[in-house]
Amino acid sequence: MSIIQTLLTDHIDIWTAADTAKKSGRGRSSNNAASVYGIKKLRELILELAVRGKLVPQDASDEPASELLKRIQAEKAKLIAEGKIKRKSPLTPLLQRGGSTPTAATSNSNSPPLVKGGGGPGRISVEEQPFELPQGWEWTTLAFISLINPRNHAEDHSLASFVPMTMIGARFNSSHDQEARLWKEIKQGFTHFAEGDIGVAKITPCFENSKACVFSGLLSGVGAGTTELHIIRPINATLAPRYVLAYLKSPQFLLVGETRMTGTAGQKRLPKDFVESNPFPLPPLAEQHRIVAKVDELMALCDQLETQHSNAAEAHEKLVSHLLGTLTQSQSAEDFSANWQRIAAHFDTLFTTEISIDALKQTLLQLAVMGKLVPQDPNDEPVITLMNRLRMDRAKWLARNEENESECRSMQKKLAALCEGNAPFILPNSWAAVHLIDCCRLLVDCHNKTAPYTTSGIPIIRTSNIRERKFRMQDLKYVSEDTYQFWSRRCPPEPGDIMFTREAPMGEAAIIPLGAKYCLGQRTMLIRPMHDFIFNEYLLITLTEPHLLERSSDAAIGSTVKHLRVGAVEELNVPLPPLAEQHRIVAKVDELMAICDQLKSRITEANQLQQKLADVVVERAIS
Repeated sequence: MSIIQTLLTDHIDIWTAADTAKKSGRGRSSNNAASVYGIKKLRELILELAVRGKLVPQDASDEPASELLKRIQAEKAKLIAEGKIKRKSPLTPLLQRGGSTPTAATSNSNSPPLVKGGGGPGRISVEEQPFELPQGWEWTTLAFISLINPRNHAEDHSLASFVPMTMIGARFNSSHDQEARLWKEIKQGFTHFAEGDIGVAKITPCFENSKACVFSGLLSGVGAGTTELHIIRPINATLAPRYVLAYLKSPQFLLVGETRMTGTAGQKRLPKDFVESNPFPLPPLAEQHRIVAKVDELMALCDQLETQHSNAAEAHEKLVSHLLGTLTQSQSAEDFSANWQRIAAHFDTLFTTEISIDALKQTLLQLAVMGKLVPQDPNDEPVITLMNRLRMDRAKWLARNEENESECRSMQKKLAALCEGNAPFILPNSWAAVHLIDCCRLLVDCHNKTAPYTTSGIPIIRTSNIRERKFRMQDLKYVSEDTYQFWSRRCPPEPGDIMFTREAPMGEAAIIPLGAKYCLGQRTMLIRPMHDFIFNEYLLITLTEPHLLERSSDAAIGSTVKHLRVGAVEELNVPLPPLAEQHRIVAKVDELMAICDQLKSRITEANQLQQKLADVVVERAIS
């Protein structure tokens, strides 16, 4: 059994279990596909073994690579003599085995002076060799055995292929798309390539992402495209192009190449001389073709593993979604209890991924605002009575402050025009649906301009600083005291207030903590609940439960970036329980969220262990 077959069969659980986590984005639409870390590492291992001569057995009857080097040398000299390629600076003297002088072919070579020390034409000195090669292989360089960044010659009015970077794939299947253009339109200002050439991206992050391909099916056999490519052209069928592709996609080439990139951040590029001079492991030509065939076979197996894993993950996600959906769709307490027991009986097999736990979290929030998370207590004060007391208290406060506070007068007008709330779903008898503004003492929009920032001062909370009911203090911006006073003149934010985002994204919210002094940033709103009647922690849940935005989507406006108008936020329908039940709900949500976080932490730790195991298996395989 070959080394790769052993690795596949003995460690199949590692390859398929080591997932790269996918974030679900608080239950709102997320298109991030989960990748399988183990299968990614397996693909890398296949390519690394391929270029180390460990993927297929050697055949003693193959013409050795040393003879192939001589043929390549002779072919190159012939092309120079025919004037098909230009002569460059001759190689520095290269010693033959046994210390003989360089051959005539060597002195006519088109290669730059890349080889140091002895070892023969196109070979690499012992000090430069990164690992030991099998019998029959030779170390050389791409500059010695191919043409780097050659130019094409074609008729101006002939059709040719145009290939921008977006049309080049990252997988080993070397796929690329193309557009038909006249040669005269693309011959200037673009990189040239021809049928069978190998292209490798040179700019970050395309290089690190392994964008490289063998060009095939080109119109008229030629093409041009993105200038961010290095092109390798084999000489007269002396190389298997897709073996060269395997080398360009192998982990060691990518890792070393990344350290040799030059330029500024975001614009780093791989130098041409690295592609030319990096040690290249050259197998016999027949073995190159066998390696390519084996890589194709094993990559197809990886595709199957990935598809099976993806199908299983999708089926698991659908099952979890269906079972959790039965909870929110339960029509009675008995129905809910039966559905929950069905989930509880298989809890350990259902909630085994971060995605499934995130889905559980979203369901818990939804159940909380539907009145299904904790039982109702008939002794609780009904919401109708609670809201009557709230409105009387607020009316007195607004009347006391209306003369000096324009926001109080604005609130009075808006509340006077307010209609009854609409329940988004069937609520318990003691609950009621009320508009968000009806829960508030004040509800104000931000100052809709970008504030003048300072290097320090008072943090201004932008939409990017609020995620998953918490403030994110990374990448904070600051304003001066004067700016804060002007930006907060309508209502200075206080601890216990809620900041809510109307856009980019809409529907995030967080409570200002004790001791904090924050300024309201663009596209945010300040919500000040009637704290004696509304528990701000419960209100936060209603503002961030997963289906609020679905219910309010009709009120969202904007052709590209959807956002909520101030009036639409004010009229959001809030399912409101009695005050005592609000506190019980928040306590239960906190308790269950803590359990979910513990489960997720264990899954993360287990997944990190699987990733480490995959790394260890790969390291041992190539050592």
